[in-house]
Amino acid sequence: MDSGEPTAPGSEAEADASSRDSNTATSSPRSGDATLDDSTRATVQRRLEALIRENRFTIAVVFPVIGAVTLVASAEGLLPPALSYNPLLILFGTLVMRSPLVVALLPQVDRRATLPLAVLIAYTYGIELLGVRTGWPYGTFEYGISLGPMLGGEVPLALPLFFVPLVLNAYLLTLLALGDRVARLVPRLLGAIAAVVAVDLVLDPAAVAIGFWSYVPPGGYYGVPLSNYRGWLLSGTVAVVLVELAFDRRALVDRVRACEFALDDLVSFVLLWGAINLLYTNWLAAGVAGAFCLGLLRTDRYDLGMVRGT
Repeated sequence: MDSGEPTAPGSEAEADASSRDSNTATSSPRSGDATLDDSTRATVQRRLEALIRENRFTIAVVFPVIGAVTLVASAEGLLPPALSYNPLLILFGTLVMRSPLVVALLPQVDRRATLPLAVLIAYTYGIELLGVRTGWPYGTFEYGISLGPMLGGEVPLALPLFFVPLVLNAYLLTLLALGDRVARLVPRLLGAIAAVVAVDLVLDPAAVAIGFWSYVPPGGYYGVPLSNYRGWLLSGTVAVVLVELAFDRRALVDRVRACEFALDDLVSFVLLWGAINLLYTNWLAAGVAGAFCLGLLRTDRYDLGMVRGT
């Protein structure tokens, strides 16, 4: 309602200025907090990357070599019960070897990634639980050792720590290997799915050899049945699609190309499980591990200086 009182010249402008100042004063702390959070996150990221770089040889070479020795010694009954297949040591070693991958991908994990990654973790538990209870889709199998706390007494609680990084490694290697074709969706998906299945061509024979788990009845591929790979084809497809949805491809490619240790976890995987396959004369599985070595060399991800410890 108009009060009928005259307005002093310039008073509206002064009121607008006062309002802007008030809004600025109100919003500045929020903006400052956001800037501080970004600065803190960047500082933490730099420190984590420095820590990984300073310890690359230990993480990517020493840990998997020690892991292979202790796992084989456990399988052959050469360690005391307190150390044989010790689940805490297995989980600790796995966490350390996964750390380069985690640190490399941290800057790419945003709100977009949250839901697909959460679904992937839930799927990892769900499909494994289905497999344990019904034998589908992997075939009938049973765990031979403790892999730490069990979810519902049936599935290892740390299962996503074992499975999800394998998918991420396969996906990242595919991005690098495709080169200029990386922008094409079909080759990207098919290549990543094939890489995931190839990862298990290395993993499962070695895991069966050292007693991590066994199939009933044993299959023709070093004790692993064909049904297991049909299951991995299914799981790999679901997992790769979820990873594709989780990340901005261009930003992820740029990050992996710029971050020299992004695939060090895959280096660890090849050394650990490739060595075990060699020791148990699983020649075909060891050959697939060798193919991953060639892929890492071809994409300049296998730092020979790091492997020599120089």
